[in-house]
Parts: sequence; structure tokens; C-alpha cells
Amino acid sequence: MLAKAKSTRVDNAYERLKTEILNGELPPGFQAPEPDIASRLGMSRTPVREALIRLEAEGLVDLIPRRGAKVLAVSQKDICEIFEILAVLEGLAAKSAARRDVPPALIQSVEDVMTRADAALAADDIEAWAKLDDHFHRLIAQSCGNTRLEAEVINLLDQVHRANRVLLRLNKAPASNVDDHRKIVEAIKSGQDEMASAGAQSHRLNGLNTMKRLLQSSGLTQV
Repeated sequence: MLAKAKSTRVDNAYERLKTEILNGELPPGFQAPEPDIASRLGMSRTPVREALIRLEAEGLVDLIPRRGAKVLAVSQKDICEIFEILAVLEGLAAKSAARRDVPPALIQSVEDVMTRADAALAADDIEAWAKLDDHFHRLIAQSCGNTRLEAEVINLLDQVHRANRVLLRLNKAPASNVDDHRKIVEAIKSGQDEMASAGAQSHRLNGLNTMKRLLQSSGLTQV
């Protein structure tokens, strides 16, 4: 019971800190000693320490001896590396999804997200669209049926989440053709694995080209 309670406290600290980092409440460069972070969460230091170790492993924070934790920024190099890896892994995920019987409820969830994303774009709500776009990519990863592959994709999506939000806000439009989403899903549903893979890869790499352009035009070196 004690071990389970500790695990629950660590998970709670981890989820709260991760949410605040991804939402920008703890912005890049934020740094605080562990006791201050524990006080912020109203928790003891032990679960907070373990949560920070998990976040460091995911590339979201840097633990500095005697100085606490620092929220990491995402550099242009980081964005390029992450998007290039995502292109390969999301291509594999889409291919794997096309080769299996994806549960109908999951396909319906993907289609619902696309419908809501279309509505967000029609309303010029790029913030809402960005959240739904992120949700779409997570669902495609889930559709592949490979839990390790899904975990790797989600970890990379988390690392680039803040950069996506900031740069899409600057762009005021999606980074890639929104019709790509439906083409990927149709390829998955019809079992066209190579088409699903190629579509997912080109979609991510086109997004990378937009991100590079935005970074250059804005003068930003990191986000």
C-alpha cells in the first residue's frame, strides 16, 4: 500500500509539472530549487524529485546540482532533429496501422478530431486547431498497435509541443496541408500501408520546412 501511494504521488507530481511545462505556465528558462517546486505543488520533495528525474529523461528539464531544475528551451536544431525522427516513426506507425484492424472506435475518434479541427480552422481559431492537430498525431500513434512505438512518438511530440504552439501562433495557419490528415486516415482504412507511410512522412517534413522558415523570419533561435 505504501509503495502504491508513493507511486501515485510521483505520477501526480509528474503530470502536474509536465502539464505546466507543455502549457507554458513554466516557460523555457524557468529554474527553481526542488524545495520551491515541491512547495508550489503542495507536496513533499521525494515524489517531486522522482517526477523531475522522469521529466529530465524526456528532455523537458535539466537537473542542476544544488540549483534545482531548469525548464529547457527547444532550439532550431532540436526541432529539426525531432521532426526528422518523427517523420520516420510516424511513417512506421501509419504503415503499421494500415496493416492491422484498427478498432472502429479509435478510427471514429480520429475522424471526430479531424471534423473538430476543420471547424476550428473555419473559425480562425489556430490555438484550438493546434491542440486538435497534436491530438490527431497521438491517435495515429495509438492506432499502430505497437506500444513502444507509440511511446516514442508521444515522447517526441511532448518535446516539440511548446515550439509547435508558439510557431503556429506566429504562422496563423497550419504548418502543413490539412488535407494530408484525411489522406493518411483513408490510406490506413483501406490498408494501403505504403501510401499511409509516405503521407505521414511527407506531412511531417513539410511541417518542418514551415517551422524552419518561421524561425528564420522571426529571428528566434529557440522557443
